Amino acid sequence: MNTNSTGPEEKGFFEKVKETIEHLWEGTKDTAEEVKDKTADTIENIKEKVIAEKKTVARKATAAKSNVAAKSKTVKVKAAAATADVKAKANTKVKEIKAKAADETAKAKKAVADVKAKAADKTKQIEKKAKAASTAVKKSATKKTAATKKAVA
Repeated sequence: MNTNSTGPEEKGFFEKVKETIEHLWEGTKDTAEEVKDKTADTIENIKEKVIAEKKTVARKATAAKSNVAAKSKTVKVKAAAATADVKAKANTKVKEIKAKAADETAKAKKAVADVKAKAADKTKQIEKKAKAASTAVKKSATKKTAATKKAVA
């Protein structure tokens, strides 16, 4: 028996399994490399998009910050103007009230002075009348006394 056969050798079960595993392994390696390449490309694309978005967001944030700062300044200016206006109105009112009070005080002092002057005039008139009446009484008393002394004498 000749162990060397002239026909093609048939592969055994384990060799067939080994070839199948090698074939699957090669296919898996190729697929893994393709997935790796696609993933790298996708990551690069995402990075580019993120960088572009960051720039856009940064521009928008800067614009928003400047807008907020401008609005803040505007509000501060308006508040300062309103405060100044209120202060000016308050000062005007205070001045008006002080002027009115001074005017009323002056009128009251003038009225008091007028009353004092009138009272002094009245007092002088009464004193003159009293003196005149006193003089008349003295004269008449002197005449009566003189007439009484003549009559008694």
